Amino acid sequence: MKKTALLVIPLLSLFFFGCASKDYVRQQIEPLVDRISKLETRVSAIESRVSALEGKVAEIDEAKRQAQEAKSLAQEAMNTARDCCAKADAAASRAEAAANKAEAAANRAEEAARRAEAAAGKAGKAFELQQKK
Repeated sequence: MKKTALLVIPLLSLFFFGCASKDYVRQQIEPLVDRISKLETRVSAIESRVSALEGKVAEIDEAKRQAQEAKSLAQEAMNTARDCCAKADAAASRAEAAANKAEAAANRAEEAARRAEAAAGKAGKAFELQQKK
């Protein structure tokens, strides 16, 4: 029994005197609670800033996609304009060639008309001479 008492008494004294009181625990925890509260506030502020940044990143991604689409459309329009310019140049060349042919034909027609008038004049003189005989 002596051995049991020797073992139980130190354990009981450790239990009664070794435990911290509520006030001591509160004194030790209060600074931690304050620090944790401040950290939670900072974390929530950081989370809201991160959320705002994520929204901006999404907007930037959308703007980037739209810019790429606009670039693609502009490239397509430029290619179409080049094709149109090439076709217009070809049409202008054909029109110029046709105008030159028409001008040459008009010159030939005028020359033929002059020769016809000269021939008609000669035929008229020949007829008059024939009538005089």
